[in-house]
Amino acid sequence: MQLSANGVRIEVDIRGPADGEPLLMIMGLGMQLIAWPDGLVDELVARGFRVIRFDNRDVGLSQPFDELGPPNVPLAALLHLFHLPIKAPYQLADLARDAVGVLDALGIPAAHVCGASMGGMIAQHLGFAHAQRVKSLTLMMTTSGDRSLPKESLKVRRALLSRPRPGSTPEQKLQNVLDHFVGLYGIIGSPGYPADPAVLRERIAQGVQRAFRPQAVARQLVAIAADAHRAERVSRIAAPTLVLHGEHDALIPVAAARDLARRIPDARLEIIPGWGHDLPEPLWPRLAADIAANAARA
Repeated sequence: MQLSANGVRIEVDIRGPADGEPLLMIMGLGMQLIAWPDGLVDELVARGFRVIRFDNRDVGLSQPFDELGPPNVPLAALLHLFHLPIKAPYQLADLARDAVGVLDALGIPAAHVCGASMGGMIAQHLGFAHAQRVKSLTLMMTTSGDRSLPKESLKVRRALLSRPRPGSTPEQKLQNVLDHFVGLYGIIGSPGYPADPAVLRERIAQGVQRAFRPQAVARQLVAIAADAHRAERVSRIAAPTLVLHGEHDALIPVAAARDLARRIPDARLEIIPGWGHDLPEPLWPRLAADIAANAARA
């Protein structure tokens, strides 16, 4: 279903009992709500949560912002390198206000919040800028954005910035897009929990067929680069916080998790061996249990 949240049309999916503890799930860069696997959602519903997934603005079935045009990613990267201000089409703070708008539209005064990757960055904004709306906070495979932290390898950066090969027919274009993303997840996925290639390809195909907006990914990438002061603000987070991270995350190195847990008062840190930058099925029970245990602290 679609809601008006912060003046933006947002696609929302809700699972679980109406009287369950609300759990707002925020997904990462260019990712849709279906990137939270149904099996993980089922694990959370079984633990008494009312799980609320949504497409961030500009991706999935939520309102597109194509009128803003493609951003200048190389320029943003250069400005970021020299610690200069970046003009983004929209800010991560705007995406956080969208998330609050979802809660408003559903009549939910406060919820447990879980964010992954860029979604974890948005969740940090909720924690320090909208504290009264957050019961507990789980931050998965994310970072404070501190510029001194280790970065992804050159191999990962090249994979992120690469584009699918062109195709002469719609079918060939689709197959090239799928090849591209299967290759990317092969680089940033979990070495301890390798995905079945056929299952991975089918999951990616579902997302591409549901919506495919490369320009939106670029706009959100620039929004991340423009979010320069988050690390200085996360110390204001008062909600019980759990930092979950893979020991083998190639996209956001594990040092980011230690930094984030150190900055947030009383945060708990769980580093999981073999986990990369994805949500492998063998970890769903553990992730759900960890989220539930952190929510119980509230």
